[in-house]
Order: sequence, then C-alpha cells, then structure tokens
Amino acid sequence: MNSPVNYMQRLRIDDKELRARRAFYEITDEDLARLAGLRAFGERNGAAIVDALYQLLLEQPESRTFFPDDNTVSHVKAKQRDYFLGLFQGRLDLAYVEDRLRVGAVHERIGMPPKLYIGAYSRYLRLLFDRLLAELPVDEAHAAYRSLAKIVAFDKGLAIDTYIAANLNTVARHQAAIRELSTPVIRVHRRILLLPLVGTVDSHRAAQIMETLLLRVVEEQARAVIVDIAGVPTVDTMVADHLLKTTEAVR
Repeated sequence: MNSPVNYMQRLRIDDKELRARRAFYEITDEDLARLAGLRAFGERNGAAIVDALYQLLLEQPESRTFFPDDNTVSHVKAKQRDYFLGLFQGRLDLAYVEDRLRVGAVHERIGMPPKLYIGAYSRYLRLLFDRLLAELPVDEAHAAYRSLAKIVAFDKGLAIDTYIAANLNTVARHQAAIRELSTPVIRVHRRILLLPLVGTVDSHRAAQIMETLLLRVVEEQARAVIVDIAGVPTVDTMVADHLLKTTEAVR
C-alpha cells in the first residue's frame, strides 16, 4: 500500500536526508520563523486562495474530471485549506514530510498527472504573491514570498517523488506479472510438468525460467519436465546452453 510511511521508507527519508533536502532548497531558520509569523495572514487568506485555485481546476475539462460532484469539491477544498495553513507552521521535521507525502500520495492514487499538479502550484504561487503585496509593504512581501516559494518547492519535490516511486512500483508489479505469464509451468499429470517457452530466451529470462521451474519441481515433487520450445523463434547455441543448464539444475 502506498502510505506516507511506506514512501518515507522507499525514498529513505530520515533526519540526514531531511537536512540535505532542506539545505538544497536553502530553507533557513529565518525562513521558518518568517512563515510562522505569517500564520495570521494564512488564516485570513486561506479560504479565498483555495477558492481561486479550484476555480482553475474546475474550469479545465481535464482537471474537472477529478472532482465529480459538490461533495468531492467541498472535501478537497477543506483538505487544501489544511495544507495551506501547514505552510505557516514554522517547522520542517519528519512529521511535516510525512504530511506532505500524504498529499502527493492522494494525487497519485486518484491518477492526477504531474502536469496538472504542477500547473495548480503555479497558480498557487501567483495567488500568494498577489495577496502578500496587497497586505504587506513591498520589501516584506518579497521576503515572505521567497520563503513561501522555498517551502512550496520543497513540497513539490516530495510530491513528485511519490509519483516516481509509485510508478516504479507499478512497473515492477507489471514486470512480475509478465514474467509469470511468460514462464508458465503447467502440471499435466501427477509429478509431470510442462514448460512451454514463447519468445526470445536471453540470459536474464533464462535465470527466471530456471528459478520458476526449480520452485515448481520442488513443490510438485516432479519426476519429469517437458520443455516445449516450439514458440522460441531462434534456438542458437546460447539458448541451447541455457536449456542445458536448466536441465542440469533440475536433475
């Protein structure tokens, strides 16, 4: 299951990795203190910024499909307001990372493509900048925006990591399924197995064939194995060598 804890383990995010990421994004203690000081700003402006963000998402046909009814929209807006206020916590620890990974995991789970996620963040930052300029002196607004841009970039990096990790996990599952389908070992009679081979047999696949066949031989206590190579397009010396090694291993 793709939970935030699983993602943290898969991405190897610990205190050391967190420090490295924080340094790369140049998030200083001063930035965090500035964000904590803007908590009241976040509480005043959160609802309006979230509404403006979802105006974009609901106007575009591709992103609108992820919000099929009013209940869904109300729910995600509430979650987004929580996320928004989280920007002004003034802390950046592993609990913060876990919370932000949860956001990325939700977007990945519902199938929202990264292009929409990143596009939404682009509007997010513009809305933040406009609100900051409207409420603060110019120099303070720019300083606040720089701190917010850093933490938002940090969050985006975590979200993209969840997309990549989830996709790699999906690819691995698909490859395992393909291997299983491409190397079927069939019980045709008591203690007699059939291994029909289809397609090219290279070194990597040969190792998989041997592993799969040996497991089934042990499970079935097989006394005979029939290897059908009619579906192998080319049986050269390399393929023959693989088959001989498999035969010896079975013996």
